[in-house]
Amino acid sequence: MNLRDIKKDIEYVIGAFIDDCSLFSSVNSKADDEALGALLDEAVELYNDLKDKANVKGDGRKGAYYASIRKELLEKTDGLYAKLSDVVKKAGSEQ
Repeated sequence: MNLRDIKKDIEYVIGAFIDDCSLFSSVNSKADDEALGALLDEAVELYNDLKDKANVKGDGRKGAYYASIRKELLEKTDGLYAKLSDVVKKAGSEQ
């Protein structure tokens, strides 16, 4: 794994999450825009944090370091999707 790959992964995974939030907001008129805005802010913070971590010039095994960043990306994105699921359920129960 190299720097280019991890940066592409970060952009793809978080970009897909942002797309999912936008799609839900545009399709569902009862979507909680404040909750979605908070999720988008959290996703942007995660993106910036992970890109900063990826750009650190460190010594040692870069492959293991990038693998830890990928693991963090997937774990935190799973958390964001869980929160999005709660927002979707809430909007569905209001109908």
